Amino acid sequence: MIAAAFAFAAILGTSDVANAQNRQQVQKQRQKVVKQQQKVIKQQQKLANQQQKLQNARYRVYRNGSYYQTDKRGADLLRQAVNAGYQQGFRAGQNDRSSRRSSNYNNNSVYRNGNYGYQSYVDSRQYQYYFQQGFQRGYQDGFNSRNQYGNNNNGSVNILGTILQSILNIQQF
Repeated sequence: MIAAAFAFAAILGTSDVANAQNRQQVQKQRQKVVKQQQKVIKQQQKLANQQQKLQNARYRVYRNGSYYQTDKRGADLLRQAVNAGYQQGFRAGQNDRSSRRSSNYNNNSVYRNGNYGYQSYVDSRQYQYYFQQGFQRGYQDGFNSRNQYGNNNNGSVNILGTILQSILNIQQF
């Protein structure tokens, strides 16, 4: 009986040791998870700070010998103006060529208005200027069936990034 009591006590002691080891492993796992969560939070804060800096970034755009200041949204809208102009000009050039009209983008009302896709966040004259710059290049490519200033990807035409940058000359400061 004494032997049985010692065996039972030994089993209980082994069980207590196993439980203590399990608790230590669980505690280590919890600490590891907390460290990982803290690391993720720091990374999210860093990303949020970078995004805030981008949102607050100032840009200057060169046009006709002068620089104009804008923010990220304004810069994006001017990029959009050039690309929308290119797209509209490309289609107008194709239409004039297929209708056997002479090459003259100045006769196109979309070019003259220059406000296709305009949003009042930027100055309308700025938008018009950049839209027309894109339109002229798109018209030339469309009329001459070429891709000098842009590319055509399954019917979707877009101005080349290098041409876009040379037109806008956007600089972040």
